[in-house]
Amino acid sequence: MNRIKTDICIIGAGSGGLSIAAGAVQMGAKVVLLEGHKMGGDCLNYGCVPSKALIASAKQAYAMSHGAKYGVAEVEPKVDYAAAKDHVADVIATIAPVDSVERFEGLGVHVISEFGKFISRSEVQAGDTIIEARRFVVATGSGPFVPPIPGIEGVTYYTNENIFDLRDKPKHLLIIGGGPIGMEMAQAHRRLGCNVTVIEGAKAFGKDDPEMAAIVLENLRAEGVNIVEEAQAEKISGKDGTITVHTPKGDFTGSHLLMAVGRKVNTEKLDLDAGGIAYDRAGLKVGPDLRSVTNKKVYAAGDVAGGLQFTHVAGYHAGVLIRSMLFGLPSKQRTDHIPWATYTDPELAQVGLTEAQAKKKHGAALEVVRFEFHHNDRLIAERKTKGLIKVMVVKGRPVGASIAGHMAGDLIGMWAMAIANKMKMSAIANTVLPYPTVSEVNKRAAGAYFSPRLFDSPTVKRVVGFVQRWLP
Repeated sequence: MNRIKTDICIIGAGSGGLSIAAGAVQMGAKVVLLEGHKMGGDCLNYGCVPSKALIASAKQAYAMSHGAKYGVAEVEPKVDYAAAKDHVADVIATIAPVDSVERFEGLGVHVISEFGKFISRSEVQAGDTIIEARRFVVATGSGPFVPPIPGIEGVTYYTNENIFDLRDKPKHLLIIGGGPIGMEMAQAHRRLGCNVTVIEGAKAFGKDDPEMAAIVLENLRAEGVNIVEEAQAEKISGKDGTITVHTPKGDFTGSHLLMAVGRKVNTEKLDLDAGGIAYDRAGLKVGPDLRSVTNKKVYAAGDVAGGLQFTHVAGYHAGVLIRSMLFGLPSKQRTDHIPWATYTDPELAQVGLTEAQAKKKHGAALEVVRFEFHHNDRLIAERKTKGLIKVMVVKGRPVGASIAGHMAGDLIGMWAMAIANKMKMSAIANTVLPYPTVSEVNKRAAGAYFSPRLFDSPTVKRVVGFVQRWLP
């Protein structure tokens, strides 16, 4: 066995692990990075990047057949599904060098292309190498969860880890799961010419504001996506090419099956017990500082830390850990300012508390301001007026924002910034934005908060009357 001593040993080269490795090594720490599969992790290879690339292909196909309202003749797109997948692969290949072994070795990181497992509280083994480190970071991410539905073992099914390798266009894609992954893939495949049925055991977009979810679901159904809610998959039967999902609301038959019911953290290869590291199904048991509650040498970042499962959260965790591990500064995570977005058309985005959560927490102190997209001039020009923003405000500060509509994922950033920095609504209202832009939606929402205070206030009217009467 080879033996290495280092300052930081990172297990997993996804968003969190790579961010910590790059930051730590460039600030003078010795770093060993272990990755037994693909550099870049789930996001680059199976998640954010390929899904958005496929959505881009689908958006182009949809635009070709929906141009009449812009004065452009509509044509039936000739979709080459395999070529769309080539586009996906090319996008991954374009981004991959940023996450490559070569780049990180060039930065000074010692990369070992093996899975790591704990063999003691202070040692990890990767292949024929034992690494002893002052600090360990577990950043192994998560993978698709496939529930043991009777009959599933008898058919071919896809997950986000292999759906992007499929080259033959499905005639009828069945999707079990109505969360972000399932709904994004549903609309993309529908626009690429597939029949699509989504089977959801509870409510589609169940973690989002129901009013916002309804806006998106209405559009998906209008495009021809069959969405069946409160229909738990009880059994799967058939054979490849003719697969049937049996539910209390009926049987649904298609040619291909995509499982998108949720995620499970990747801990099975780590031998956490040998490292004295407490964990459960959600991930490692850590404190607000992301440090293991049972082994102070060990930290977690990203999905395996047991919280929100988003790429940008893993990147945020990296900053929290770099401050504590490299500089010895007290550093804790917070979650109230973490946004998320689903890239359907229209998009769906959230930061902070939903309306229901804010009512429960703040009661009568809560004010909810609303602005509908059809009042925005840029959106009128682009004929993308279906949408709504709601901002939850307490004592003049936003505590949450929900957006459904065009570019919601971009619009939510201003509210994430406001909540992260404890800004007041006046900071948004005072911001001058170029006209006409979609971002004016945010400013108009802030304006909706101040309008009754200005235009419906007897005091304001008395002051204005006094000024007009007595001042020259």
